[in-house]
Amino acid sequence: MTAIALRPPEVVMRLQRLGAAHPTRLSFLRQLIRRATKEQWRVRKDRFDLDDSGFGRAVYAVETPARTYSLVAFSTPLDDEKRSDRVIAQAWDTSYVLYDGLPDAAEIARLEANAPLQEAGRYTSRELVLARANKSVRLFEEVASALAQGQQPDEEQLLGIGYLLRTTAVYGNGKFGIADRDEIASRPELAGSFQAEMLTVWLIRSFTLDLVDHIAHRRNPAGAARLAPGLRRALGVGNATGLGMAPFLVRHPLLTHSWFLARETALARVRAEEQAGAVERNALSNPLADLRQRVARWHSDDSRQAAATRSLADDLDALAENLDQLLAKPRPWDALYRFAEDRFSLEGQEACVSLILEPHGALVDDLGDTMKADETPGHGIDGSVTCGSLRQALLDCYSWAANVDFAQRAANARFWYVSAEKLEPRLGERFEEDGAELEQPLATARDALSLAAALANEPASSRVADFLLRRPEWRHAVRRAQIVARFPYAEIHDNLIGAELRPVDILRAKLAFFGARSFDPRSDRWLRIALFSGEPLIEDVATAAPAGEVA
Repeated sequence: MTAIALRPPEVVMRLQRLGAAHPTRLSFLRQLIRRATKEQWRVRKDRFDLDDSGFGRAVYAVETPARTYSLVAFSTPLDDEKRSDRVIAQAWDTSYVLYDGLPDAAEIARLEANAPLQEAGRYTSRELVLARANKSVRLFEEVASALAQGQQPDEEQLLGIGYLLRTTAVYGNGKFGIADRDEIASRPELAGSFQAEMLTVWLIRSFTLDLVDHIAHRRNPAGAARLAPGLRRALGVGNATGLGMAPFLVRHPLLTHSWFLARETALARVRAEEQAGAVERNALSNPLADLRQRVARWHSDDSRQAAATRSLADDLDALAENLDQLLAKPRPWDALYRFAEDRFSLEGQEACVSLILEPHGALVDDLGDTMKADETPGHGIDGSVTCGSLRQALLDCYSWAANVDFAQRAANARFWYVSAEKLEPRLGERFEEDGAELEQPLATARDALSLAAALANEPASSRVADFLLRRPEWRHAVRRAQIVARFPYAEIHDNLIGAELRPVDILRAKLAFFGARSFDPRSDRWLRIALFSGEPLIEDVATAAPAGEVA
């Protein structure tokens, strides 16, 4: 079998393509679902103490082969005027902790005093993830009301939104005193990227659906209906994500490289297949039909996304029309990809990548284990290289930035800083706002070109170590240049401080790796998505616990 070359970074890592990313079977929530299925995890509703209005506490326990984890959920009253998607909100309809083990009554009481406070609470290393969510108020009430009357809610309206609760934060990795990543990284079930966070959201989804059923039943114990299984599976958990997440792919270049390398390697493996068997053909038809249905329901007020979605619908129609002919060609999956590359929009091309991978789990799923990176100081600066060789590496790796003139205001229009109030990244307007002196080192292209210019004034044979002794302000750029030279998918190939920057493009790229769908930009700086919509419920995947215990 002749190998297919990976798509190069100069194609893959452009912002417009990143802003058209789709989830694949390598996405983190899909990896979690496969592990839970393979290892026969068990889930049970250990506690469900909610009043007639749905306020109270619940505990969902998940038993993995080695350990038990628990979602501890709290539902509290919230005035409508206090409900907000913004991270700076101070109150929420629901709050959650993923707990290491099964909490006793004393631990639940401690968490009940702290989890609803979120950042203002006090936590221990037993807490692995901290989260909160708000109701999609009108839809949640309409669903509860319909069920209470013994009826199913309006399917078109329900699936058009795709969730009943929307998280506004899912914190892990040691934030606000919870467990550091290092404390759980060696556990197989949580070793992959964001597995603890995905488990939390998966369990929140079940709590959400149980919550609306509970409220409906309490309103009409004798006649209420339960949400139909098909609707339960179709619904996910919403999420509102903003600038706080945007710099992640820039700040974690090694991890970013591992994610994109895995996906591109998977695509190359599939494209190299010499034929499409009947099993693979059949395994493509359902995902394609499902995606076409999703696209028909995918609505956004963002003009760019709305246009992209319309183009995607046309692309998928063309794919369905030509599918049999394409799959009959030599190297059919490559033919399918090239058809999309030649004719489709970026949205359609990236959707095609997702579809191509779907029937090939046996060929690509092992790559999920490679989607992590050692970001310890072992990847430090090699001071023994010469200034001349480093400069040439910069000019090679950042050739895509050569035409950006950072003397122009438009190219240097923004700056990234950290909010003192929420300790979250924010984006400032350099020539309109104060604070540029607090700029974070996220202007990768500008700094790389500036470093190359500084190195041009050094003897080519002199050591980088000697240069940095005199010019320590360039340490961050030197370290990044040496990383990018070795890990080609580590860098976004666009200006991250330009006037044309749309941070939602970066957000979408990261969220697609999580497994997000239904991308809905609310501005150029934040968007809404859905997680786990259409995926199995955890209680359907996990091996049944003893009778009466399964949610």
